[in-house]
Amino acid sequence: MKFIKNWIPNILTLANLACGMIACWVAAFNIPDFLQNQNSISSKWLLVSPSLFIFASSVFDFLDGFAARILKINTELGKQLDSLADVVSFGVAPSFIIIAYSFMGDYSIFGLFIGLFSAIRLAKFNIDSRQTDSFLGLPVPSSGLIVASLPFVEKNGMLSFMINPWFVTFLIFILCMLMVSEIPLLALKFKNFAIKENLYRWIVILIGAVSLISFGFQGISIAILGYVLVSVIALKFKIE
Repeated sequence: MKFIKNWIPNILTLANLACGMIACWVAAFNIPDFLQNQNSISSKWLLVSPSLFIFASSVFDFLDGFAARILKINTELGKQLDSLADVVSFGVAPSFIIIAYSFMGDYSIFGLFIGLFSAIRLAKFNIDSRQTDSFLGLPVPSSGLIVASLPFVEKNGMLSFMINPWFVTFLIFILCMLMVSEIPLLALKFKNFAIKENLYRWIVILIGAVSLISFGFQGISIAILGYVLVSVIALKFKIE
């Protein structure tokens, strides 16, 4: 019974990894064909399917940590497995998306840097004892979700600038730098749900909710930008 209990978070982590692997597979082998046929509704959903699997990975990534805290399970195996899953789901899979959709034009191969810097970020995180109540640098899932939101951006929509090759190139550079930076950011881990003790965390959640309601999946980038800005303000005043 204890063995099963100890493996509940790991099973959720493996679900995260499985979704990331499927996202890579769909982006590599199906998206080039889907881009040739975008007329049907089903094709439009297929075009964003890699992103949907990355979003699913983020749900499992949240649940494995939540389960570990609720069940009071903290193992080295779980820690390492979580990082390995994250580097695939939020590092390698987003790299596949950039390359498959040619978001950086002829230079889309440089999308690989998202995967490379994600690996560096996670390796640093695993050996850094400072990152408990806050993060140093942008968390890998946040970076991956920003890239995963790009296929939802409409070419003639309000946020169309986000899929301009030059903007994407700049975005990838910024994400890579933020991931390995020493900028302190809030960890959205609630010890309790009191507003006074978690004011800035609730503000981040509110910004995220408004962004998603207003722009759908395209709003993920705005939500994460809000998270970064609120974190900088909160930690500057030493209010977490």
